[in-house]
Amino acid sequence: MANTQAIKRRIRSVKSTKQITKAMELVAASKMRRAQEATLRSRTYRNTAREILTRISEMVDVSAHPLFHSREVNNRLIIAVSSDRGLAGAYNSNVLKQFVAATKPDVEAGVGIEVIAIGRQVARFVSRLEGVTVAGAYENFPGHPQATDLQPILKVAFERFKSGEVDQVDVIYTDFISSINQQAKVETLLPAVFVPTEERHDLEESDFEPSPEAVLESITPKLVEVQLFQALLESFASEHSMRMMAMKNASDNAGDLIDDLTLEFNSARQAAITQELAEITGGAEAIA
Repeated sequence: MANTQAIKRRIRSVKSTKQITKAMELVAASKMRRAQEATLRSRTYRNTAREILTRISEMVDVSAHPLFHSREVNNRLIIAVSSDRGLAGAYNSNVLKQFVAATKPDVEAGVGIEVIAIGRQVARFVSRLEGVTVAGAYENFPGHPQATDLQPILKVAFERFKSGEVDQVDVIYTDFISSINQQAKVETLLPAVFVPTEERHDLEESDFEPSPEAVLESITPKLVEVQLFQALLESFASEHSMRMMAMKNASDNAGDLIDDLTLEFNSARQAAITQELAEITGGAEAIA
């Protein structure tokens, strides 16, 4: 009887856990849908910015712009994006592995590394690393960031790059490919990377006022901003997707465990009943 009571307590405990993971799965699914919609919408904006820059690059020398200037990398600033909470499958571990892989050559070459951490998980990780300076840490970052949320990060990146304190600015984030496929990757923000893109036909006859040079001057910081903005949206969509899958797997495993425990409970109860019947029968025969 004591064994069956212990099994019943375990069943109740697992059922309670399953209720929690199921609720977390539903919440993550709802957040993932909203984040996915925002991510897909902003991709169009980013692609349009690249199309415009492609057209301008045919008219002016983009390499002359200070934000496009490449130089030998002696100091590197990395903006790393993770989550504040765990229970998101391999989401955070993939980002941290990508961070280690990306910085290993720099460490071996003696390149200085500074990090702006977005998310508690990566902030805790980089704070324990030797040879890595934490230039900033942001927790509870908005799931739908505004331009004002990005300005402090961009200001540091622009100022330190223009002054020559850092020679390259990268962002490490998780690219949202689909609800079941996400990939941690590194993308260079500064020097601004010109990505050749197929132009739309309507841009071929476009005029830029007051001049292509002036438009380039204003659009380059915006291009960097939209790249960082897109990286954050991709990361948030990936986080919610991986958390949804992790909680779904946990709920499924809890269901399987409940089935196994229920079978074990029934077997134990049947054994106890059989033993009691045998004792009653034996006692009756002894009296007779």
